[in-house]
Amino acid sequence: MVDLTDQIGKPIHLLYYPPYHSKYNPIERCWGILELHWNGAKLTDTETMVEWAQSMTWKGLQPVVTLNKTAYKKGISLTKKAMREIEMRLERNPLLPKWDILIQPG
Repeated sequence: MVDLTDQIGKPIHLLYYPPYHSKYNPIERCWGILELHWNGAKLTDTETMVEWAQSMTWKGLQPVVTLNKTAYKKGISLTKKAMREIEMRLERNPLLPKWDILIQPG
């Protein structure tokens, strides 16, 4: 997100839902509908899962479903020095420092 902020030259404001507040998060509600939709189906392969996801509806709409085959690197971490440089660009809300962060462009 920091790189994106630099690319667009504008701040990005991140607001996170605290754990166990999925009822307020639309994507979590969508996952619940998907689980009900494919309940009992044998999800034996990727193609079957994608077909089930494409056939569901939520609030009268069908989702756009694509399969991402990108292999993401695991275990990537920043040095403490690099993280300090990023932290200097983050403005955390003192009342909700983990859940409300403004990222300033560099």
